[in-house]
Amino acid sequence: MSDHHLGNHRDEVKIKNLKIAYQCRGKGQPLVLLHGALADSRVWQRQLDDLSDQFMVVAWDAPGCGRSSDPDEHIGSSDYAGYLAAFIKELGLKKPHLLGLSFGSVLALEFYRLYPAVPKTLLLVSAYAGWAGSLPPDVVEDRIQMVKKQIELPPQQVVESWIPTLFKESVPKDVVEELSAIMVEFRPAGLKAMLSAAARIDLREMLPTINVPTLLLYGEEDQRSPLEVAEEMHAAIPGSMLVTVPGVGHVVNLEAPEEFNTEVRNFLQIVLPNI
Repeated sequence: MSDHHLGNHRDEVKIKNLKIAYQCRGKGQPLVLLHGALADSRVWQRQLDDLSDQFMVVAWDAPGCGRSSDPDEHIGSSDYAGYLAAFIKELGLKKPHLLGLSFGSVLALEFYRLYPAVPKTLLLVSAYAGWAGSLPPDVVEDRIQMVKKQIELPPQQVVESWIPTLFKESVPKDVVEELSAIMVEFRPAGLKAMLSAAARIDLREMLPTINVPTLLLYGEEDQRSPLEVAEEMHAAIPGSMLVTVPGVGHVVNLEAPEEFNTEVRNFLQIVLPNI
């Protein structure tokens, strides 16, 4: 990797026809962070700060999010994975650890399906095998219709409807305010694209093909990706490690950053000598 990409900074690269923005911190093995819907790389600040003593932590703004350009709103999951593959190649990241939360977990799985030789490990947080792969059909349809309606609403109203599903009720106010400030800047084009890519995808068939060390990390009180989803993922992915964090909802890295960072570190320290 060139020196240009090392160190602590925000940067951007041109991938195909899009500008892709990212934050990079630290040196060492690359750990690539993939955020969820209505978010961008800013949600990973505590991971960029804490894990960069041991890893080169790279957090992108997915197409349609943060400082990145908007993609076509009808792109599929394979298109997102293609952008991610080109991004990883452009930055010269060799055998990265790939960590995805929520939508980011679906992207990580689709990426592995198409580029299985690239990731060294998978760390799937609050994960789904796509909505259609992890949730009952009626729940999937309800969510799709809800998001389609929300795209037309004022951003603040959208954020207020999502927040109760993302955290447990007793989450500190400053954490809610921090995420809300990021979410309220979402762009309809980005949300449409993510909905198009992840809602109806069913990745259950590829789960048994995963042959890299895989961590499944869930909050015990996750409403969006509940523990039965975690158990199904764990049963389907050979040799996967399932860790649940007590008293925490969907956005584990913000609600319980110390536990999150510890679990990520512990997993990578266990598996690295054996890879």
